[in-house]
Amino acid sequence: MRLLIDMNLTPRWVTLLEAHGHEAVHWSKSGPSDAKDSEICEYARQNKYVVMTNDLDFPQILAHTGDAGPSIILMRGQPLAPEFRTDSLLGALEACARELAQGAILTLDWTKQPRARLLPLKRGS
Repeated sequence: MRLLIDMNLTPRWVTLLEAHGHEAVHWSKSGPSDAKDSEICEYARQNKYVVMTNDLDFPQILAHTGDAGPSIILMRGQPLAPEFRTDSLLGALEACARELAQGAILTLDWTKQPRARLLPLKRGS
């Protein structure tokens, strides 16, 4: 899976994800640190990345635009460090790979099963 790690998550995720066979890049290596979330979304869509973030603006952008991508992995709860969340994230990536490939928002709050909502989102949902 191709993953674009948002600025609000540590770049340490890149090394961990690559060690498990995923292609990963941190936004700090792809674009300006002051880029708008909509710019990051567009970059991810054009380059076929799944955005990994803990920023609620990304699902809101997709709800507003009605776009079917990019897929978003929304990480909620603390801590968000790879040292604490690796197994849960890797399990969710495997369990929801089909939905993410199709276009989805995958929410991980670490207390329950991952929840994937297929895109495009309907306005008001």
